[in-house]
Amino acid sequence: MAVAAWDRMHPKLAKLGGWAGHPGKIPCIEGTLIQLSPARLPGYRELKPLWLRAGVTGATAAEVTVLWQAYLRRFDLEHTFRFFKQTLGWDAPLLRDPAAADRWTWLIIAAYTQLRLAAALAADLRLPWQKPQPPGTLTPARTRRGFRCVRDTVATPAAPPKPGKPGPGRPKGSLNRHQAPRHDVGKRNLKWKKRTKQRANARPGRLNRKL
Repeated sequence: MAVAAWDRMHPKLAKLGGWAGHPGKIPCIEGTLIQLSPARLPGYRELKPLWLRAGVTGATAAEVTVLWQAYLRRFDLEHTFRFFKQTLGWDAPLLRDPAAADRWTWLIIAAYTQLRLAAALAADLRLPWQKPQPPGTLTPARTRRGFRCVRDTVATPAAPPKPGKPGPGRPKGSLNRHQAPRHDVGKRNLKWKKRTKQRANARPGRLNRKL
């Protein structure tokens, strides 16, 4: 990968969009412009250069390297959060209690850690369009696909499950009399709060029944 950088480069601004009501002359915002030219691999098409801009001036070669590596690291974090949500079901349960949400988050992190540790033990059950990977370099998604091979070789400290029957539950047709607690999500729409307060002062009985 070839990296090039230019110092004290500034964008061409106009009094449009966010700068439409700016009084006086538009400022000159200088920064460092970075170009990443990835190398072309055999069998792959040529990729276009990636342009990055940092709001710092006078950056050294080491600082430029840190800047573009930090930007590429952002994609790893985004893929990790997407793996948490789509594969491990981070946002699947409808949790009302913040403590329960914290416990579920820690369980997801523990599961992700197990997949990282089992990368050297799991079999590479790849899809037809995926290329084989050497042991120890599997991604968490591919490790999860072959995790059933790890369970056959690793013992578990848990006791075997005991058969049981579910409880009777709430009788059919009866309503739930235990109202679930509601937690403030921190909305910033002050107009909605003001309108709700006015409605509560005008018709308290009707509003309470709706809530």
